[in-house]
Amino acid sequence: MIVIVENPANAGFFVSSSVLTHKVKKLGFIITACSSTQKNSVTLLGPTPITNRVDNSTNFAASKRKQNKVPMENSIVNKVAESALLSVDLESFYPSGEPAVFDVKNYLFRGLILKEKDFRMALTTIDWEAYRDKHVAVTCSADAIVPVWAYMLVTVRLQPVARSIVFGDEQNLVQTLLLQNINNINPAEYMDKRIVIKGCGDKEVAEAAYVAICNKLLPVVKSIMYGEPCSTVPVYKKR
Repeated sequence: MIVIVENPANAGFFVSSSVLTHKVKKLGFIITACSSTQKNSVTLLGPTPITNRVDNSTNFAASKRKQNKVPMENSIVNKVAESALLSVDLESFYPSGEPAVFDVKNYLFRGLILKEKDFRMALTTIDWEAYRDKHVAVTCSADAIVPVWAYMLVTVRLQPVARSIVFGDEQNLVQTLLLQNINNINPAEYMDKRIVIKGCGDKEVAEAAYVAICNKLLPVVKSIMYGEPCSTVPVYKKR
């Protein structure tokens, strides 16, 4: 058998004995192809630098480690997704639209007494269009005794233009509308769900809203938790 050795320093060098093939390989030459011009001959390239010689088993192990490596952030996201938790943000039930306050204090005699005739006259001079499509809180911020009918007269004027009317200050207005929105939830949308009631946000949510959402969903859900999907406090679990 004739072995053809292709060596950058000695191109076309021939090893005439197959016995020398083993020695040639030990020098770093690699068999690459069969020669088309020499019968039973083998072409060798080399020598290969030692730094480029990597054991096949090492390459395979490194490849497997690379394939199996999963980014940590993806692993965390997948665990949360696979937990099938439905996060409910109570801020999403906040009323949309601009709030406004009608303060009876501005129409009291000397800031203490409400005179019926003067009050009725004052109501006819107000531009009620300023309250159109707004959520209006009707209140009296002064420490005065205001007859109930006075608030009723204001409501009669506001009703044709206002989006909603609530007795109390602006905070009472927001809380009342928030509770109304929660009460309008369709429980069927949460049937057999595992619920997490979000506990942190940019807006202040009254305790009454957490009581309302729990009361609304309790009959249909599998479980209720408080907090975030990654850190929760168990509240309820169906048995």
